[in-house]
Amino acid sequence: MTDAKKPWIAGAISLAMLPGFLGILLGVPAAIGQSSEQTTAHPPGKTLFDFKDSDVKFSVQTLMNILRDNRHEGWVLAAYPDPKTSRPLIGAGFSLDVAATEHPQTDPLNENLFLEPSSAELWQAAGLEPERLQRILERFNRDLESWTKKRYRRKVMQHSLAPELTEEEAMRLLRISAIEAIHNARAYCRNFDELSGPQQLALSQLVFQMGVNLEGFVEFLSALNGDTSYRDLSMPDGVRATDAETWRLVQRTLVESQWARRYTTRAQTVIAMFDPDYARDPGRAIRLVNAMLPPPVEKHRRRRPPVHALRAGVDGGHSGSPPGKKSRIERKRQVT
Repeated sequence: MTDAKKPWIAGAISLAMLPGFLGILLGVPAAIGQSSEQTTAHPPGKTLFDFKDSDVKFSVQTLMNILRDNRHEGWVLAAYPDPKTSRPLIGAGFSLDVAATEHPQTDPLNENLFLEPSSAELWQAAGLEPERLQRILERFNRDLESWTKKRYRRKVMQHSLAPELTEEEAMRLLRISAIEAIHNARAYCRNFDELSGPQQLALSQLVFQMGVNLEGFVEFLSALNGDTSYRDLSMPDGVRATDAETWRLVQRTLVESQWARRYTTRAQTVIAMFDPDYARDPGRAIRLVNAMLPPPVEKHRRRRPPVHALRAGVDGGHSGSPPGKKSRIERKRQVT
């Protein structure tokens, strides 16, 4: 069997094999995801996928700080509903009820495998008790039934939900999720180790925020991996693009995406990080991206009538009666 075929076989790991495969990586029993009596929580001192901070060229803490920012994922220490799906989230958007997902590696030139563990597996890998997750989910479901979604969101904005995690526990969940994103970023990008620190950070952030939906960014992934199936049409045939031109193409594929049009403010920094000169001059890189991005989408709100229109009946001697009709006072004057 040739080496070129091995990634295809490895990428076809079935969902049934996932708990055992995850156990090998984490150093925990293969029974994770089964009954709580048969499992042991992952020791909090270990990290997912035997990851070391020195494996990447950026600070993992920097990524975590970005993700817990209110302009990105936010930071809530109690379970709350996703604004779109109403599914339970906690911390910096950690999903509490996601099942393990099969995510085959379809790139025969990339030997790195995708891994999409369940929420329960990541929860235990962070050193948290399975029974506690179940209690949080039960409480969330009760509250979601008794409260309206709008009321739930209001409580989140007012910080009136009782904390269900400590800051330290939420940070452990965030770190385990960030490391999972870095792991899968390698599976998306063949030359991940050759990227600059900002480029690795940008790709890891995209994976964290989009998950398997990043598969839909076909042009971006093609340009990122240097495939000839998607190239800059402005380049003459046979002319090899420079490194700077290649990264401008990568950026352009993101600029032209619906994601960039919908989340312009968030997108500008992420896209700018793919500029090979970002570390030297971040401001210039961001300005170049801003010149390519469309203006942010404005949310249209119903306008209230001007104050002077509402007060027309009492200010300036106007009666406020419809045109052509006399006010009750004027009719009374005519009678008398």
